[in-house]
Amino acid sequence: MRVRTVISLSVGMALILLMLILKTDEPARAHTLMVTARFVQSAPTGLDDPSWKTAQAVQLLVEGRESAAGANGTVTTRALYTDDRLFFLFKWKDPTQSITKQSWMFDGQKWVHLKGNEDRIALLFEITRINKFATRGCAITCHSPADAPRKDWKLATKTDDEKGDLWHWKAARSAPYGYADDAWLTVAGNPSGSYRETGRRKDVGAGGDTKNETPDRTRPFYMQDPAIKPSAPGFLLMEEAVKITDYSAFETGDIIPYRLPLKPSGSRFDVKALSRYADGGWMVMLSRKLNTGHEDDVVFNPKKRYSFALAVFDDSGSEHSKATEPMTLIFSR
Repeated sequence: MRVRTVISLSVGMALILLMLILKTDEPARAHTLMVTARFVQSAPTGLDDPSWKTAQAVQLLVEGRESAAGANGTVTTRALYTDDRLFFLFKWKDPTQSITKQSWMFDGQKWVHLKGNEDRIALLFEITRINKFATRGCAITCHSPADAPRKDWKLATKTDDEKGDLWHWKAARSAPYGYADDAWLTVAGNPSGSYRETGRRKDVGAGGDTKNETPDRTRPFYMQDPAIKPSAPGFLLMEEAVKITDYSAFETGDIIPYRLPLKPSGSRFDVKALSRYADGGWMVMLSRKLNTGHEDDVVFNPKKRYSFALAVFDDSGSEHSKATEPMTLIFSR
């Protein structure tokens, strides 16, 4: 009887200990949002593909920062995957479609920049483990202490061993070519062409944009080639641009884009995108191979889970609304 009693007490204590461990772990897990990518045989063909309705919709809360403080909202997120590709569908409210990015306008006497920037959405995944990223999200890489001057802020990891995969969809600069600019994150440095110290690096390949301005920066340098029908109406692609030779041909109110998208290629072109602005908001679909074969990209294994962070930008080049909770991507068949 004593032996049975001791065994019973030991089992009981073990169960109590296990319950305490699980209970202790609950708060941490309760604050991590799970986004489940559902397996489908056929890839979704677009924003309105019926397969999106089979994916669970998750409401990602975003909190405004700096000039956007108080402008909180949600980004509705769905995810699907096939044998070789991952798909995200994002939907969020935005009162204005912002694709100006300081376009040039001729006021009758001189060229001036219009006010306005662009709408954007950015995702950050771990390529290798980033310390505390799973519990603190982008705050561990994006934001310096609140008392630090803005010029000293850095987007970077703390060590060379920590690397992130950054997907950056831009309404004015990447959307016209149907992709999200693919970059990666490491320790802060000062790469060629960077205006400040940062840990963001471009993936291998071409892409991005160039400024449309004369050497003295007083007027645009390029215009749409009149012999080429614009492939992206409202935008000016660098490959479709020609140098302006006669400025007298322009009339008051004429507008020419200031930022000219460059044709992407290589690993920088890995993340494909479809987008639409309607009914006061954006819908953006991003997709990428599970394994691109490139060292500057995260490899998605459906048997694993991945921490990630999200931010949206409303007519902004820097101020943004970030996800308020850590998020994890999981795969389900």
